[in-house]
Amino acid sequence: MSDSAERAQPAERVRKIIHIDCDCFYAAVEIRDDPRLRGRPVAVGGDPNRRGVIATCNYEARHFGVHSAMASSQALRRCPELVILPPQFDKYRKASAAIQQIFHRYTPHIEPLSLDEAFLDVTDCTQFDNSATRIAAAIRAAVRSEIGITVSAGVAPNKFLAKIASDWHKPDGLFVIRPDQVTAFVRALPVTRLHGVGRVTAGRLEALGVKTCEDLQQLSRLALGQHFGSFGERLFQLARGEDERPVHSTRRRKSVSVEETFATDLPTLKHWQEQLPELLERLRQRMARLDHGYMVQGLTAKIRYTDFSQATCDGPGDVLDAASFGELLAALWARRGEPARLVGIGVRLRDLDEPRQPDLFEEERRQALARQRERL
Repeated sequence: MSDSAERAQPAERVRKIIHIDCDCFYAAVEIRDDPRLRGRPVAVGGDPNRRGVIATCNYEARHFGVHSAMASSQALRRCPELVILPPQFDKYRKASAAIQQIFHRYTPHIEPLSLDEAFLDVTDCTQFDNSATRIAAAIRAAVRSEIGITVSAGVAPNKFLAKIASDWHKPDGLFVIRPDQVTAFVRALPVTRLHGVGRVTAGRLEALGVKTCEDLQQLSRLALGQHFGSFGERLFQLARGEDERPVHSTRRRKSVSVEETFATDLPTLKHWQEQLPELLERLRQRMARLDHGYMVQGLTAKIRYTDFSQATCDGPGDVLDAASFGELLAALWARRGEPARLVGIGVRLRDLDEPRQPDLFEEERRQALARQRERL
């Protein structure tokens, strides 16, 4: 290629991604609607007298060590002045929809992750001279004035970094990682900040002498694959700040599940399995609300123990019956035969509408799907 032709090649397009995360969303909406709660420790969650769990809490409550997924009774012991309010999801959904409308003023490329957070791709937005930082600031100001709560925002060239950035100056913060800052930022990033690196994986990385992404960069793809399997490739990319995932405006499900927390512990496997008929009925109802673009490709069961640790067991199959889920619960009991406070079941889904290579056995696929629906 000649020098002139090489110069004529377009530069690689840098995306502009914003991650918006509402601050203590449920609690913030409750405080907005009842100013008497302002400045007090507030949580939204279940009844402490009925083994309820905290869904979210404000920063005044977090100062006492209260956090989400904590038992409400334990939260009250840590903070006797804590105000625990029952969730009002209709109210939260309404606030979330209003926030979504603000997003749509700037881009149609919005990927909601939950009621209180979303990714926005503003690469093609012409407002504010295409400054993602100014767009994020405008969104934050609009949410504050129109919705009455605060949000934190992260701006970066990809989803991975934008999500980390939104948490950097919480609450009510804005943090920007420019393309020319990515290398230095990621090198200093603790591996515990990487999505998917929990306590166990962090411990395995530390055993390898890895604490930061700069440490992680010293390990080859092969070594990471040997130690972490398929997740090793993802670690290799994240350690370099790489993430090519697009912002999906329409999210498709990868799973459906139901669970129940019980007022008294379930002491034996028999007690676990006795909950399956009611859970199965709820799961079938949720499955019935899906469109026809899914196929079940696996089953899963979940247990949460009295110490709030949890375990899951996955298995093959597409039949939603007590025998199949009973086997998964038996496998969990064999691993740790202790009382449980929560039992859950679910299915893993294959999205049939996802673009893929042509199916050479399309007729067989349709027949299998028809058989599956008959069994549901």
